[in-house]
Amino acid sequence: MKTPKDAHPAKDAHTKGDDAAADLLLDDEIDEEQDPDGDSPEVLLDPEDLDDVADLDKDEDLTTALLPESDLADKPLPVPVSRSGAADSLNLYIREISKFPLLKPEEEYTLARKVIDENDPDAAFRLVSSHLRLVVKIAMDFQRRWMQNVLDLIQEGNVGLMRAVNKFDPEKGIKFSYYAAFWIKAYILKFIMDNWRMVKIGTTQAQRKLFYNLNKERQKLIAQGYDPDAATLSKSLNVSERQVMEMEQRMDGSDVSLDATINTDGAPGASRIELLPAIGPGIEDVLADNQIAHLVRDKLKTIAPLLSDKEAYILEHRLLTDEPVTLREIGEKYDITRERVRQIEARLLQKVRDHLFKEIKDFSQDWISEE
Repeated sequence: MKTPKDAHPAKDAHTKGDDAAADLLLDDEIDEEQDPDGDSPEVLLDPEDLDDVADLDKDEDLTTALLPESDLADKPLPVPVSRSGAADSLNLYIREISKFPLLKPEEEYTLARKVIDENDPDAAFRLVSSHLRLVVKIAMDFQRRWMQNVLDLIQEGNVGLMRAVNKFDPEKGIKFSYYAAFWIKAYILKFIMDNWRMVKIGTTQAQRKLFYNLNKERQKLIAQGYDPDAATLSKSLNVSERQVMEMEQRMDGSDVSLDATINTDGAPGASRIELLPAIGPGIEDVLADNQIAHLVRDKLKTIAPLLSDKEAYILEHRLLTDEPVTLREIGEKYDITRERVRQIEARLLQKVRDHLFKEIKDFSQDWISEE
């Protein structure tokens, strides 16, 4: 499945800037890979961490919590902000973050312990600032695949990085860069999904997982020589074909404004919202139904003298009320069976119809319901 070409018109503005910025990043200094014998991040995350990743909507901006303003006054983190040109902004940002030194493993351990034991903002700042290049590296990879504004992805990735600092446990024997990469990617993916369309396309954990993996699995199958149809994708992702097709439609579709006018013969016509069918009956239908109901009730008052005691009771307490009594209750009142009550009710309905035919011009059978 191809990403819609017109979904993100800003993508071309970053291509040259990304290539130039890539030259400023030293890949051998930025490590997001784990040792071959190491555990996966999912294994090393606590259960509550996995819950947080599954529902990032609950997260607040962690900048203030981790790095209080009073401690950042003399050493603020660079912020990737678009100015005259996206490429220039990206290059400038990378030059700024390149000034922060990388940390040795023993330094990372010491700083992480200070964050845990002392809630030290200086230690948190050093852990974050030393891994800002990792965020850029990951964001640029996602930008190439998802055609998003790389500066927006960097900002979201930085929030994920701060989340990682807050959650990291150095005693579990995992590199901080590898652990942080997991959180950075989670926040970037969440941002991509929330901004793919004006209406959120993934509202459950299962939908978010499918959104994250569908494109990747499609490219993987193509590389292996398979046709990535819905059936093949559903087997690979362990979901139903219907789920795959629905997600593809959501991702491939485009947003349409209901306020936009529909042009006819070169001239603007009505807006889309004006052409939508009404949900439920219109005001004219409601008024007409009310008039008919009042008319029928008035005419039924004249039939009372023609009814037996049982028929009059059934008419009042079963046919003309919003809370009708049951056949059993009527049977117990008159010491007759429910079947006998049903027969009396059927005869009564026919009397009512015959009476209304005489009293009301253009009377319709639909005005009297047997339910």
